[in-house]
Amino acid sequence: MVDSRLRSLMNEGSRAFRDAVERRAPLPPAAATLGMEILDADAGDGTIRPAFTATENFTNPMGNVLGAFLAAMLHDTVGRALLATLRPDQFQSTLELTASFLRPVRPGRLFGTGRVVHRVGDIAFLEAALTDGDERLVATATATARVIPLDEAPDAA
Repeated sequence: MVDSRLRSLMNEGSRAFRDAVERRAPLPPAAATLGMEILDADAGDGTIRPAFTATENFTNPMGNVLGAFLAAMLHDTVGRALLATLRPDQFQSTLELTASFLRPVRPGRLFGTGRVVHRVGDIAFLEAALTDGDERLVATATATARVIPLDEAPDAA
């Protein structure tokens, strides 16, 4: 069941975002691989709170989750924070992402927080953080993205 805050968000937001939240369409393959679930979103504030499931398949020989998987989770968090604010005919294209890995991460549930920090025209500045099940900050990211018409999304950089 979709809660009322997510339902009101979906009435206004990006079609792809709405369809994924309402489960009318499967998650994109990358988000499904990461075990993504959207826990909360607020289009007015440009914030989102997803959860991810880091499996043993994401680990290095020491048993820690590879930074590339954490970066992918951060990328999905910032991207969806912006998507939540867009019109149904818009999408976003990430221009750059800078990630910082703060501590080793073991497989398990991870929680993201993402937000739109500032938007000027079609350029948006975003940030995200990941915490583990013990609420310890494990990774952060900043990103810059460009808002594009949905029909240009397949050709976006």
